[in-house]
Amino acid sequence: MIKGCNLIGGAESAGTGSQFRAIEAASGHPLEPAWKAASDYDIARACDLAAEAFAPYRQTSAEERAAFLETIADNILAVGDELVTRCMAETGLSRGRIEGERGRTMTQLRLFAEVLRDGTHLDIRHDAALPARSPAPRPDLRLTNQPLGPVAVFAASNFPLAFSVAGGDTASALAAGCPVLVKAHSAHPGTSELVGRAIMAAASQCGMPEGVFALLYGPGSIIGQALVAHPAIKAVGFTGSRGGGTALMRTAAARPCPIPVYAEMSSINPVYLFPGALAERAEEIAKEFIGSLTLGAGQFCTNPGLVIAVEGEGLDRFLSTASEALKAAPAQVMLTSGICQSYIDSVKKLSEHASITEIGRGAEGNSAEGQAALFKVDAETFLADPELHAEVFGAASLVIACNNTESFSRVAEALEGQLTCALHIADSDHSLAASLMPKFEDLAGRIICNGFGTGVEVAHAMVHGGPFPATSDSRSTSVGSLAIARFLRPVCYQDFPVTLLPEALK
Repeated sequence: MIKGCNLIGGAESAGTGSQFRAIEAASGHPLEPAWKAASDYDIARACDLAAEAFAPYRQTSAEERAAFLETIADNILAVGDELVTRCMAETGLSRGRIEGERGRTMTQLRLFAEVLRDGTHLDIRHDAALPARSPAPRPDLRLTNQPLGPVAVFAASNFPLAFSVAGGDTASALAAGCPVLVKAHSAHPGTSELVGRAIMAAASQCGMPEGVFALLYGPGSIIGQALVAHPAIKAVGFTGSRGGGTALMRTAAARPCPIPVYAEMSSINPVYLFPGALAERAEEIAKEFIGSLTLGAGQFCTNPGLVIAVEGEGLDRFLSTASEALKAAPAQVMLTSGICQSYIDSVKKLSEHASITEIGRGAEGNSAEGQAALFKVDAETFLADPELHAEVFGAASLVIACNNTESFSRVAEALEGQLTCALHIADSDHSLAASLMPKFEDLAGRIICNGFGTGVEVAHAMVHGGPFPATSDSRSTSVGSLAIARFLRPVCYQDFPVTLLPEALK
């Protein structure tokens, strides 16, 4: 049941700040109930409770934390259709998309339960003592990872479940042994409360300390800054805009004791169409590209916003097929009116650029819907205009037409860090692709061969990260089992008696 509450210390808290309601994405109508933002007292109390919870929570066994994560997953499923219908209303996303994302959210929680039971996240190492070594003896050295402390998590707008209250940041931080304080996204507050209650109930069912989880509502510029500045917070997980992420990074760096901010912020995810691949299957690639571009109204951080190819008959075939496929793409409701208007403004700017050619548009929609669009520009214009490198959040993409494959390298060097880079190649392209691989490896966190980046598998080998501004730390990932490493730090124990060692090192 949704009551319009912050959740702090295992209990409801009404809040005393500014009031707001969720907005139905398709109609623009307000939804009940109303929420009030968390007060300064609420924020401080949630942080203090998390600090108190850290010691007992970090001492829980791997099995206890695994059971906690699995109980959260079970509770989310038990919310039933109320969660799905509320999420559909608040986001405009389809039932199939929401049910799939709910499944992914539960999969993430269960993956980290598996990680805990496996124990590899601890990275246990042991250098046995060598007392007779000359010229100096070696002490007994043992290493394991320990949790950082309470983590502030910022829910994303575009994934109301999988990157939100019980998303990958929360799951990996809880698995690491860190209490979590989530700043709910104002675009889907009811969805957030339902999931938050599922976590709160799981904490009670599993006997976890009351401060292990909190859910706070309010303006990001106020709540977020207060959370990141609080001395109890030891790390931050964020998915959102570059402006929001860098603002949190500045606050974290300015603290007397700076803390890491793991922010996923901006990516246009270039797609390279190699000559051999275009010659063999330009039409097939074009149809798959439009499917990826328009998936979820293009509101994916891995959306293919840039296509690089050499001018010629192959590219002409690709563009012709893409244009036809685009005509059949319906306009789709976007997550919020603000996101929709920003998308419309960005597409208008591209369409009015003197050197850009419009290739095609999708079907027109109403004021809440985004119309898909595809544009083309020559490589020299793109390289000379940094504004064309900016992310357009929605179903729009820009094709860069190159005179030759030498421009492939120049474009890669000009781009900022990316989450993904896709290469469409044939056997005849292998030599060229091999020569460019070092540049692609420097450019992105995930490189896809003959596919698109919009499918992010929850798995051990997945990397959802990349060089700045894709993320704030290119050594990390927010999806996959390696995500837990963000909230752990190595501790070495030298010459310790076994009875005083952590259980994992005994």
